[in-house]
Amino acid sequence: MLVGSFGIQRVSVTQQFCLSIFGGEGNRGLVKGKDLKQGAKMRLVGLTGGIASGKSTVSSMFKHNHIPVVDADIIARDALKKNSGEYKKVVAAFGPDILQDDGRVDRLKLGRIVFSDASKRQLLNRLLAPYISSGIFLEILKLWLKGHKVIILDIPLLFEAKMDKWTKPIVVVWVDPETQLQRLMERDNSTEEDARNRINAQMSLDLKKSQADIVIDNTGSRQDLQERFSEVLSQVKRPLTWTEFWLSRDGALTALLGVIIGVLAGKKFFW
Repeated sequence: MLVGSFGIQRVSVTQQFCLSIFGGEGNRGLVKGKDLKQGAKMRLVGLTGGIASGKSTVSSMFKHNHIPVVDADIIARDALKKNSGEYKKVVAAFGPDILQDDGRVDRLKLGRIVFSDASKRQLLNRLLAPYISSGIFLEILKLWLKGHKVIILDIPLLFEAKMDKWTKPIVVVWVDPETQLQRLMERDNSTEEDARNRINAQMSLDLKKSQADIVIDNTGSRQDLQERFSEVLSQVKRPLTWTEFWLSRDGALTALLGVIIGVLAGKKFFW
């Protein structure tokens, strides 16, 4: 399991991902960057933001530039595919009223329930936790085995889930609270109360911003983001440190080759 590998309690990581099933982000952005710190593991870049902040646009731009992305939202949504084990557990717990006419889970309806009731949100978290945690780990493992040295972890609740400790640099997509509220209401055609419930269920963007290595101020236009994204991309793609290299697949194979050569040389010398 992912959480076991990183030394984090299972529920503390996966509980938080469930909130992100029902949200998404907007489309605009302006980038501001900090100096990046070195010494990360392999290179797991943390990408996060808040609901209606614009994070998905940045994630898509990384993909467009051939940087692999592990998207926690996609994994979480897969957990609720019709007739899956998790689907059956959720329907049994919340009742058939959360289903659409075609039998699929109505994520907006389920979202209203869990965002307005903390106990039901915790129940949903417990039901989906194992699937989400193992899914994220497997995606990272697949990319590592393919030899990717830089991986983007697109996790809306990176800080809340304590995954920020295992990613460097951390990229936060930020907007001011009023912009976030208006975008969310327009995007989902939701009431102000529903929108505020969703926003308040997550860590504030201002607090996330204060803990970021790179801040993307997403109050500008899409063109602003396109013009500045290359700055972030160059920092993310910078050469690996030695620590990062040895934790990549190539580094592991190099170490293994060195051990084999050492063993063979020892045999020749002593035998």
